[in-house]
Amino acid sequence: MAKESFDKEIQFLRMLVLTSGAFNRQQFAERLGISVHTFDKTTRKLKDVANSLQANLPQEQDRELSEAIRFRYQDSADPLLLFLFRAKSVKETESERLSLVIASLHEQTMTAKELLDHCCSSLSMEMPMPDEKTIRSDLKYLEEVGVIVREPGPRPYRYRVQNDLIRQLTEEELLDLFDFVDVMANTQVPSVQGYLLRDGLKKQLLRDGRSPAELEPFLYKYHYYSRIVDEAHLFPLLDAIRRRCKVRFVYFSPKSEKSYASKNTNPSFPREAGGRIEQLVPIKVVYDHQYGRWYLLGFGRQGLRKYRIEGITQMEELETVSEERYRAQTEELMKRIQTSWLVDTGRPIQIRVRFFNPPTSESNFIKERVLLQGQWGQVVEESLDSFLYEITVNGTTEIRPWLRSFGSSCEVVAPPSLRREMIAEWKEIRAYYESV
Repeated sequence: MAKESFDKEIQFLRMLVLTSGAFNRQQFAERLGISVHTFDKTTRKLKDVANSLQANLPQEQDRELSEAIRFRYQDSADPLLLFLFRAKSVKETESERLSLVIASLHEQTMTAKELLDHCCSSLSMEMPMPDEKTIRSDLKYLEEVGVIVREPGPRPYRYRVQNDLIRQLTEEELLDLFDFVDVMANTQVPSVQGYLLRDGLKKQLLRDGRSPAELEPFLYKYHYYSRIVDEAHLFPLLDAIRRRCKVRFVYFSPKSEKSYASKNTNPSFPREAGGRIEQLVPIKVVYDHQYGRWYLLGFGRQGLRKYRIEGITQMEELETVSEERYRAQTEELMKRIQTSWLVDTGRPIQIRVRFFNPPTSESNFIKERVLLQGQWGQVVEESLDSFLYEITVNGTTEIRPWLRSFGSSCEVVAPPSLRREMIAEWKEIRAYYESV
């Protein structure tokens, strides 16, 4: 798949999960910003990818893709949305050529010229034949992502598959490593890299004769499927931050009527482009555990900017910035979010909350949770039945969901404006449950 279609499929899958089949084809296409023809074409492509990569999916091509995205615990051990990452985000010709290169290097070390001869003799006649420059570019890419390694020695360089981890561990050690990666990938953020490592270890253990039942000791339930999809942009952004590169992308805000727009490549049929073009120096990526969202913070022409990563499409790197400028902007950003509950950069407000201890429980799980999740806040006063918690944060919008989650065990004392807002919210919730 080309990079542009990868963006489209990310937005396609996110909307498919969020709507759960509530939209018809026309509504889905309009909301996504594509034609019904493109919708059908994308659906067929995703069906092909899902059926080729997921052994447990049925082979019938007329099965609705939305039926494959289910929310039962027993279907969650292998996150279905991960098949987008297993599918190569490259063209079909590149995918076949790279597969051939890796398979060749599994058997023996080879030079670029030997690989060129092997590819030309092994590729089907319908596929375009590569040249030496193409093969060297493929080798550079595979070396950068850690799939192959260059052997020490004089030119011409010889390459081999990087499988030292598999070769040096015993079967029991591999099984222990698989269990560790399985737990960490399903409980830590980010997770996609762990899922891909988990898949590689699982395939190796199955080749060694382990049964599938042995390799799935745990089942997981995913509440934030879009989090996994958004990690497609996470690692390119982290790489741009590491190399101090500006980035440019087309952004669709959460309130936008559309979430994707294909590139305007035909000059004879110009159309209105959706989204807005943004350019900034990325400084920091923040994850919101409350809602399963990723945020990008950086500096653009209007100063400090914040974006939901789910709205980023068609991202590309630009020139690098000076280390002095990057350091100054980083210091300013950290100062602005020093007292942010998440990414709010509003006016700092002191909040005082009284939490009530559980009356019958032996352990004070309310206080344990406050101390665990309450960031830099402090318990300033305690009694037998309650304790007073105090924290200074930028605004009250981001901390309110956390306070609401304590229910009747939490009472906002100050500021009065936040107390009134919480009272109004609880009255609204109560009205939903009034008898008819």
